[in-house]
Amino acid sequence: MSSQGREEEQIVVFQLHNQTYGIDITSVREIIRMEEITEIPNAPDFLEGIINLRGGIVPIIDLGKRFGLVSGERTSQSRIIIVQVSNQIFGMIVDSVQEVLRVPASSIEPPPPMLGGVDAAYLRGVALLEERLVILLEHSRILFEKEQQQLEEVINQ
Repeated sequence: MSSQGREEEQIVVFQLHNQTYGIDITSVREIIRMEEITEIPNAPDFLEGIINLRGGIVPIIDLGKRFGLVSGERTSQSRIIIVQVSNQIFGMIVDSVQEVLRVPASSIEPPPPMLGGVDAAYLRGVALLEERLVILLEHSRILFEKEQQQLEEVINQ
């Protein structure tokens, strides 16, 4: 579902490398605690491995690595956000999940070319909230089409 045309958006707010990010709640299927991730030989660099989520294989990416940032240490606050983009389901490791917020569309500005070391290609905008900024991810751009195909190949091996 597109977020365009709505007066208000609901976003899941999370931390990654001391930055606050948000992702449209319509793309989030669930949020789970860290669990053991099975590595896949010869997998693409962005792929951390796979997990078994209630009988289904779910590929997991380290979002920090995906953005070209140094991978953060996993703590008890680390979480996996399970998202669905088109027909692809995958998990994103983040430092912590904070809350779900309703953000007026009028408070969302276009992203600058580079923000917090993250390329604007992954970003949809910046929400200007009272005393903080939330960097909004464009969930459909977290993985490029070729990478989505690579994930499907890994799962179907």
